[in-house]
Amino acid sequence: MRTSDWQPVLLLLGIALASIALLFGTAATVRVARDPLEAVPPFSGGCQPTEHPFSRFHVRWYPVTLVFLAFDMEMLFMYPWTLVVGEVGINAVVEMFLFLGILLAAVTYAWREGAFRWT
Repeated sequence: MRTSDWQPVLLLLGIALASIALLFGTAATVRVARDPLEAVPPFSGGCQPTEHPFSRFHVRWYPVTLVFLAFDMEMLFMYPWTLVVGEVGINAVVEMFLFLGILLAAVTYAWREGAFRWT
């Protein structure tokens, strides 16, 4: 290969490196000086936060989270079901009602165990 075959490649590489250097230089000159993340309080609806951002959640939130995930998974399975229920027929309807029955049994159990009580 001749040297002239590499000239377009080297020119493109030089333009790319110059562009990167120009972008980094521009960003360094126009950036806004900010406090470190540890010094900035998290946004909490416009109010000052009442606890540390790295504090732990109370244990009563875990059952609520699990129930939310159960309903979230229900929607995850129901959306594709709505797309194919016409093609599959009555078997798809029976299977979905079995799935909803199992979910209803789980919600009934959580309700009976007090997962929805805040005290």
